[in-house]
Amino acid sequence: MIVTIIVFIVGIALLVKGADLFVGGGSGLALRYSISPALIGSTIIAFGTSLPELVVSTNAAATGNSGIALGNVFGSNIANIALVLALCTFIRPDMVSASGTSRSALVRHAALMLVATAAFALLAVRGTLDALTGGVLLILFVAILFMLLRERREEEGVEIESHGWADALYIGLGLVAVVVGAQLVVNGAVTLAEIFGIPAFVIGVSVVAVGTSLPELATSLVAAVRNEGAISIGNILGSNIFNILLVLGISLLLAPATIGSWTDIIVVVLFSVAILPLLFARPSVVRGWSALLLVGYAAYMAWIFGAVSV
Repeated sequence: MIVTIIVFIVGIALLVKGADLFVGGGSGLALRYSISPALIGSTIIAFGTSLPELVVSTNAAATGNSGIALGNVFGSNIANIALVLALCTFIRPDMVSASGTSRSALVRHAALMLVATAAFALLAVRGTLDALTGGVLLILFVAILFMLLRERREEEGVEIESHGWADALYIGLGLVAVVVGAQLVVNGAVTLAEIFGIPAFVIGVSVVAVGTSLPELATSLVAAVRNEGAISIGNILGSNIFNILLVLGISLLLAPATIGSWTDIIVVVLFSVAILPLLFARPSVVRGWSALLLVGYAAYMAWIFGAVSV
């Protein structure tokens, strides 16, 4: 028990420090190559923070546990919006309005995330998630990534510190620390859950999904606190695109997945659409909506636990 708690605390420490290095390096890289902070958040940082989902889901699919792979993507995307982004915008409700010209880029990236989510939902109507679905998702991912990479820096007057070539080192060290920290936190949480007798299913859909979203949580919170809202929000939008298209696409190529309940897909779509008020409402409304999202996420977790216990 004591060792598990120590591992958990070390994991949290690595997440926080890794996120700080990652955001600092990403910001400097954006400045060095004249890339929009929103774009650097939606691509490089989003890919880095989505690595835990990629590792967990592909390993699960490769070992025949496609349900875990699907549940991890669903749970992570829901947590990214209703927990991570909602928490960030609750703390800093002016993140979007203070993003300057990056706001238009964030709106475009949000639209791409909604397109990716809608495409998955339409493909799911077929009733099966197979290699064909995975192939279509990967093709759409390449198309969206190409659209993102065509963007250039739109910011003027944004105060971002560049550390020269050390920025790449910061990103690398931060990425390693975030990924290792996330793994330690997940392992510690799973062990604690087993000690207290929590069912394995609940561990998978809650602890694992939230655990693989910890890099997004740490990175986005640090970016929000450092007044780099475009990176914070861009990270969430990009991570959800990576999860639903790249992570799930590769997982489905490795093994097909069965849709357990249409309710899960509906919940993913609804929480994805719920991001819109955070982008367009005034700060006072944003804080209230963020609180509602946090309550909604807690209710969803309670519903999962209740459904399992029945």
